[in-house]
Amino acid sequence: MKNQRQKGFTLIEMMIVFALLGILVGLGLPQYTNATKRAREAVLKEDLFLMRKLIGQYYLDKGQYPASLQTLVDDGYLFRIPVDPITRTTDSWFEFMEVLTEEDLVAGVQPGISDVRSGSYETSLDGTLYSTW
Repeated sequence: MKNQRQKGFTLIEMMIVFALLGILVGLGLPQYTNATKRAREAVLKEDLFLMRKLIGQYYLDKGQYPASLQTLVDDGYLFRIPVDPITRTTDSWFEFMEVLTEEDLVAGVQPGISDVRSGSYETSLDGTLYSTW
């Protein structure tokens, strides 16, 4: 039994394995963070595209812009107001009102929303503010 070696890992081998795992995790974590932000940006772009399309469709159908995003829901254009993927709320959307002419104001026309943007003041991966999209 003198020449029989015990099986197992040495301390050096274990340290090398943990160091390699630490390096791999350190390289993968920023990629994961960017991937989730990229996914939220893609959802935001799709939501903005859809809401702008529905605002335009509402205008074509009714001859005026909707009073709010809730009007799109009430009239069946949207099932519900989407959650802003950046702020993670439904009430942070910026609703931009249409610019009315003097004739419209005299006639008592109520302005509606002609555009919608994210309510976030954060910066996107490309360096622009989400609120400018």
